[in-house]
Amino acid sequence: MKAWFMAATAALALTAFSIDSADAGRLRGARQNAAGGVTAGAVHNTQGPNGGRSVGGRGVVTDGQGNGAAGSANCASGAAGRACRAGATTRSADGTVTHRSGAAVEGANGGSASTEGGFTRNADGTYAGGRTTSATGVEGNSYNADTTYDSETGVTRSVSCTDASGAAISCPTR
Repeated sequence: MKAWFMAATAALALTAFSIDSADAGRLRGARQNAAGGVTAGAVHNTQGPNGGRSVGGRGVVTDGQGNGAAGSANCASGAAGRACRAGATTRSADGTVTHRSGAAVEGANGGSASTEGGFTRNADGTYAGGRTTSATGVEGNSYNADTTYDSETGVTRSVSCTDASGAAISCPTR
């Protein structure tokens, strides 16, 4: 069900991108499905008074046996830049939960950043996850961080920064 739902979430988001601006607004619906659960979703396509735009979709599907999945994908753009994010979560009847999400942004000045990660909680209560984040400034300096967590071994984190030529530099601190 997980792979199917992630594909359906992407399809919802693509549908939102294809809504004609004359039909801008929100569409949503829900119904019982053949698996004894519920299927529901929504898409939106809105434009602000200053030209900014937001499109996206979200959905959920259950099977009546305790399994379910939910996800969303949204993008926005405006004078300051553009950004997209997407995420999906599944839950199995045995209590296993898996979540994945990511986002990417581009500033109007040329800077960019992205993040991707997720976690899994197993039926026995153990869990593990991680996130990777990177950012590149207008001048070309880059920041990269990888963090992983496991309920049995703890946290591992690595951070590196490079200049525009790829040479290692000191990372900024708070």
